[in-house]
Amino acid sequence: MSTLKSSWTSPSNIALVKYWGKIPVQIPANPSISFTLKHSLTLMSIELQDSRDGKLDLDFYFEDVLNEKFKTKIEKFLLTQVERFPWLTTFKLIIHSTNTFPHSSGIASSASSMSALNMCLMDLDEKISGHKKLAVDFLNEASDLSRQASGSAGRSVFPFMATWGEIDSIPESSNRFARAVDKNSVAEIFHDYKDSIIIVDAGEKSVSSRAGHSLMENHPFNEERYKRARTNMDKLLGAMKSGDMATFIEVVEEEALMLHALMMTSTPSYILLKPDSLMLIEKIREYRNKTGIPVCFTIDAGPNIHLLYPAQNKSEVEAWIKSEFSKFTVIHDEVGAGPVNKDSMKDFI
Repeated sequence: MSTLKSSWTSPSNIALVKYWGKIPVQIPANPSISFTLKHSLTLMSIELQDSRDGKLDLDFYFEDVLNEKFKTKIEKFLLTQVERFPWLTTFKLIIHSTNTFPHSSGIASSASSMSALNMCLMDLDEKISGHKKLAVDFLNEASDLSRQASGSAGRSVFPFMATWGEIDSIPESSNRFARAVDKNSVAEIFHDYKDSIIIVDAGEKSVSSRAGHSLMENHPFNEERYKRARTNMDKLLGAMKSGDMATFIEVVEEEALMLHALMMTSTPSYILLKPDSLMLIEKIREYRNKTGIPVCFTIDAGPNIHLLYPAQNKSEVEAWIKSEFSKFTVIHDEVGAGPVNKDSMKDFI
C-alpha cells in the first residue's frame, strides 16, 4: 500500500459557560457552550508507514522535535480506540503537531490538538475503508472521539459555536458529542465576535485541567455549581438570541470567576490567576464603564485573559489594548469556521 497521510488544522475554543466536573467516562457533569476560534489552531499530520509488529507504534513530533510526554498522552488514547480503528496496529504512525499559541497555558491546547488528531483518524479511516461518511455523521463521530480524548475537544470540531452536554432547553443535546449552534439562532452582533487573548503567563499550568475536574467529585459546592451552569446556559442563549449584551456580559464574567472560585475552594485548593490577571480584569471593567463599549472577559483554567467584544468595536479596542497593555503578548482572534482539511485546503463544512 502506498503511504497514507492526513493533515488537518483544528481550533481551540473558548467556553462561555464552563465545563468543570465529569463522570466516567468523559461525561460532563454540566452542559457548556463555547465560541470556536479562528487563529488559535493546532496543525496535525499523521503519516502511516507499513508495520508488521501487530502493536501500536508511533513517533510524535511537537514543533519538529520528538516529544515523549505528548507521545505518551496520545498513545494512551489511541490504545482505547484500537477496536474502532484496527488498522492502528497495522501501521506505524508518524505524527507531527504544532500550535499557533502557547500550549498547556490555559488556551485549551488539548481541545485543538485532540480534535485535530481525531479529524485525521476519521479521514484516514475513510481512505483505508473506501467508505465516505455523510458530513454530519463524520463530525458527530469526530466530536465523540475528541470528547473521549479531552472533554472540551468535542466542541472544537464545529464552526462558530457549540454546546456540549444534555440540557432540557436544547433538543437533541448530548453528553456524547457536541452540537453546532446555528448562527441564525443568535443576534448578528455575535456572528463575527472578537477574542483578544492577553498572555499573562505562557508557561505550563501548575495543575492540569484533568486534576481540576477530579477535585469536583467531592467539592462542597458541586451540585449547586451544576444547577447554576444549567441556569446560565439558558440565560446566555436567551441573551444571544435577543442581543442582550448586559446579560451576556454578566453570565460570561460570572462563569469565568466561578470557575476559579471552584479551584480556590477545592481540597486541595489551587490558584491559577496571577496578579496581572486581576489587574487586567479591573482595567477591562473600568474601560467598559468609561466608554460604554461592551467588552468583557473570560478565563479558562489558567491565568490568561480572553477579552471578548463585537467586531464593530475592533479598531478602538485594539488601540486601547496596544496602549494600555503593551508589555503583554496578545493573540487577536475571533470566531471561526472550525477544522480545515489541509490536503484539500477547504473548511470541512
